Amino acid sequence: MSNSEKKETKSIKSLWLTLKEIFALSKPYRLRFYTATVAAIIASAVWLTVPLGLRELLDAVFESGNNELLNWLTIGLFGLFVLQAAFSFFGNYHLEWVGERVITDLRKKVYEHLHRLGFKFFAERRLGEITSRLTNDVGSIRTALTDSLPQLLTITFSLIGSVSLMVVLNWRLSMVIFVTVPFVTLATRYFGQKIRHLSKDIQDELADSTAVAEDALGAVRLVKAFVREDYEVGRYKDAVEKLFTTARRKVVLTQLFWAGVGIMFMSTLVIIFWYGGKEVLADRLTAGDLVAFIIYALNISRSISQTSRLYTAVNTAAGASERIFELLEETPEIENNPNAQVLKSVDGKVVVEDLWFSYEGEKDVLKGISFKAEAGKTVALVGPSGAGKTTLLNLIPRFYDPQKGAIYVDGINIQDVKFKSLREQISIVPQEVHLFGTTIRENIIYGKLDASEEEIIQAAKDANAHKFILQTDKGYDSLIGEKGVKLSGGQRQRLAIARAILKNPAILLLDEATSSLDSESEAQVQEALTRLMQNRTTFVIAHRLSTVQHADHILVLDEGKIVEEGTHLELIEQKGLYSHLYELQFRDLDEPKSIV
Repeated sequence: MSNSEKKETKSIKSLWLTLKEIFALSKPYRLRFYTATVAAIIASAVWLTVPLGLRELLDAVFESGNNELLNWLTIGLFGLFVLQAAFSFFGNYHLEWVGERVITDLRKKVYEHLHRLGFKFFAERRLGEITSRLTNDVGSIRTALTDSLPQLLTITFSLIGSVSLMVVLNWRLSMVIFVTVPFVTLATRYFGQKIRHLSKDIQDELADSTAVAEDALGAVRLVKAFVREDYEVGRYKDAVEKLFTTARRKVVLTQLFWAGVGIMFMSTLVIIFWYGGKEVLADRLTAGDLVAFIIYALNISRSISQTSRLYTAVNTAAGASERIFELLEETPEIENNPNAQVLKSVDGKVVVEDLWFSYEGEKDVLKGISFKAEAGKTVALVGPSGAGKTTLLNLIPRFYDPQKGAIYVDGINIQDVKFKSLREQISIVPQEVHLFGTTIRENIIYGKLDASEEEIIQAAKDANAHKFILQTDKGYDSLIGEKGVKLSGGQRQRLAIARAILKNPAILLLDEATSSLDSESEAQVQEALTRLMQNRTTFVIAHRLSTVQHADHILVLDEGKIVEEGTHLELIEQKGLYSHLYELQFRDLDEPKSIV
């Protein structure tokens, strides 16, 4: 077997494996699916009797001249059409129902699976590509599910029935159409594979164009600030033009294929009409037989044409479906151990032992980190950019797992507890706050979904947010725009603090929570953070050392290692990296001004 043949066989096998995975999705609805398929087959069987009825009708008119028989045959044909339409409606309705139900289930399954995947997965993919898979690719499954097996069965039944009846009517005339079938089969297989590959390319390029649009629209403030509207429009135009070029190639292949099949069958019908006419003139075939024969030939032509279109559609759907199944095969990098326990309420003591971590096996970001954070105390992480501070914070809630070492909360290794129960004990207030484009209330209540109105208001007051919330047009029910665009940076930060207060965590992670605020906003946020930090184990990352000088313990990181640790005064006396950084920041200031 040649390499090309091996590749082709692999592709065909892959198609059927993909279809098998698609049909597995309909398992909960198999009874409805099979019932609908049977109804569709019955509709095809009824249709096969129509040409015979027409034959009798024509022979009754042209040969017997029986007017009463003509009337009864006409009524009978009308009844067949009604019966065929009824079964067709029943079958198609339930097939469509199954298709829509499966798509709904699949969208929920894919979305749930996405939430199980970790930060590594999202760091390697653009959001627009993921969104495209969830919307465009999932929709393509429906085509394969509702159009492939049911239609394949009905078409096969129709073909076998038409061929059998044609042979009974006139076997010599039947040979004319049989010559065409092998050529159509080979063409279907050849073009189908090429169309499938192009369909997958189209889905990839559609995802790329969606990602380009989502990147730009999600950063519209930046785009306008740098006057890059034309640049972003150009990027999107280039992406969709590339998509158009691939789609055009698919259209050309598809239309060439269908046109070729049409020419072959129309030519065959002309030959049948010519040869059949000669048979009628020779009294070897009646006019009714010829009409019935032509209708069966048309049915075969239509069935094979449908098979060709079906094969094209299934290849298109399979190309997109592969992307969905690839996504579902992605395994979460963070999983619970088989014997993982639920971490219930904790005091918040955190111990880190010999922690080593690197991203994708590259250069170590953390190198042998060890320290202790007593419950209710504040630990500050300082050091140059890239020292590993944020990475260390990301390991505490198990957003990533270290290659070596361990983290203990109240003496329990965090890898021995269910990670969701661990994260229930932790709140994070980052520098770049993410808010949902809904109401103020819905953003605060995210910290505790069953919070009462009194709890929501109290959390807002503790976060110094209640006053500005009341000044908005609808108070707590005010819409804040996409990512909180209607709010200032300080207001967004205070909502994030209110959300964290409502969660009432034992451990608090603050990552540059005030670095981007003006002086007035910083003062209000600092006051809110002070309330939030009370009686909680708090880890604070800060470049401005004025915000950490009253921390219970300060860790100085450099190139992934703890190079110094102690209190503010102890580190100043050491005259090391911390002292150097402090002098650079405060050489012109008489006195530090903040506690967090």
